[in-house]
Amino acid sequence: MPPLHPRRPWRIAFASAVSVVVLASVAGCGGPSPAWHAAPTPAAGTSTPAVGTSGPGSPTAAADATTPTTTPTTARPSATGSPSPKSVGVAPLAGRIRPNITYRGKATFYDAADGGGACLFGPASDLMIGAMNQTDYESAKACGAYVLVKAANGNSVTVRINNLCPLPCAPGQIDLSPQAFAKLANRSLGEVPITWKLLSPSMSDTISIRYKVGSSQWWCGIQAIGHRNPVALLEVRTSSGWRQLPRPEYNYFISANGSGCGGPIRITDIYGEKLTISGIKLKPDVVQPTRVQFARH
Repeated sequence: MPPLHPRRPWRIAFASAVSVVVLASVAGCGGPSPAWHAAPTPAAGTSTPAVGTSGPGSPTAAADATTPTTTPTTARPSATGSPSPKSVGVAPLAGRIRPNITYRGKATFYDAADGGGACLFGPASDLMIGAMNQTDYESAKACGAYVLVKAANGNSVTVRINNLCPLPCAPGQIDLSPQAFAKLANRSLGEVPITWKLLSPSMSDTISIRYKVGSSQWWCGIQAIGHRNPVALLEVRTSSGWRQLPRPEYNYFISANGSGCGGPIRITDIYGEKLTISGIKLKPDVVQPTRVQFARH
């Protein structure tokens, strides 16, 4: 019996003169309905989301956590970094997705191809990935988060959020790769009810930084890759101090006037831990590893 959840193709989004064409897949179900972002760099296209309906995701009491493993990133010369002490307690900078909360929704699946997605991390060697519904995606705040997904039959899978499942994908819903969905249930089911929660996994890899295609001293986009915890803030050092950059849905922090491009970078996770990184060269589309990683919670 074929899956009830159809596959989706990749979409192509177009940039303005400061950028170039970028490919990004966005999860969903049914026929395509491209949407173009009005930013100076391309946002990922959107498509009609998964079949079926469900009510809003509802947080419940915390469930038991497990520890996932992660796939190492490519090693390159490291930049310098200086982590701040591990924060304690809650996550003051978290958005809708918070630690120690269990969320309810449903799992569907889509054709994840090589693992690229709206977060623009690029192809993934590990296809245990998922697309977060647009509400909980929260303008890319969910990008890079690790979540433990559990089905009612007791099966579970840990996935990294690398994509967006646009409306009407319901709050609480996660659109998984076929490989990840198969860890929960037979794909012929099309969708299954789930609970899920945020993890802070054990990992030996360090964070990497990438400047977006088209970046220069006049305009740049900066992305953090391989972070243990969701990134809440990214700042660049300017002559007047640290400047916080905005992040659109395609998961690059943008300095529209070039301020701070090529200089020291400071990233902060949802727990408030700050990592200061220097030595990252302004080389567009080059993944540059650092020596730092957020603390485990």
